Amino acid sequence: MASRWATFDCYGTLVDWDSGIRTQLGRLFGESKGDDLLSSYHAIEPRIQREHPDSSYREVMATVLAELASQEGSSVPPEERDALGRSLPEWPVFPEVPDALADARQRGWKLVALSNTDRDFIDASLRAIDIPFDAAIVASEIGSYKPAPGHWRAFQESTGADPAHHVHVAQSHFHDIVPATELGIRTIWINRLGERGDPAPTRELADLTGLGSVLDELVPAD
Repeated sequence: MASRWATFDCYGTLVDWDSGIRTQLGRLFGESKGDDLLSSYHAIEPRIQREHPDSSYREVMATVLAELASQEGSSVPPEERDALGRSLPEWPVFPEVPDALADARQRGWKLVALSNTDRDFIDASLRAIDIPFDAAIVASEIGSYKPAPGHWRAFQESTGADPAHHVHVAQSHFHDIVPATELGIRTIWINRLGERGDPAPTRELADLTGLGSVLDELVPAD
């Protein structure tokens, strides 16, 4: 029986990225500025990743934080430069995620994380999720940040997965759904924010509830 592979973005999909970042921005710059700075963070980070694909994610976060501080007319104290990196292992897992992933594994799906982060970060988050993953591919080890196709190429090279038995699951339309679609990969958009995006995903869910059933619909067990 051919293996069935579900690849996942982690932050925003499995782990509450917005909450983790927002907490630190509010602490550093004031709660009243947190939401606006989070929006700015979303805009700045992809540019930094595109301009510096070989940088670690820890360095990317520190660079974005410094740019936000500059926009605010201030600077980040040296002891806070790594505030986001220090906090990341504590970012909360979305409540439905462990059960949904456990169900997918029980149905026979292999799980792989494709993350725009570093090895120590993804390892900490997968420990917090506490459901075994078969592999994790991180940006800092392949010199590529999504939406560039490096993660999917590395996944294919390392697993030899049959594309007909592969589904990608992610929250970010920009970072994940668009490039995966362009690569001909089936997608499930975890549209937690009720956004709109073109191209349309293969399937769309509000969170991971019911994920296993949708995966089986897209690639039935042999």
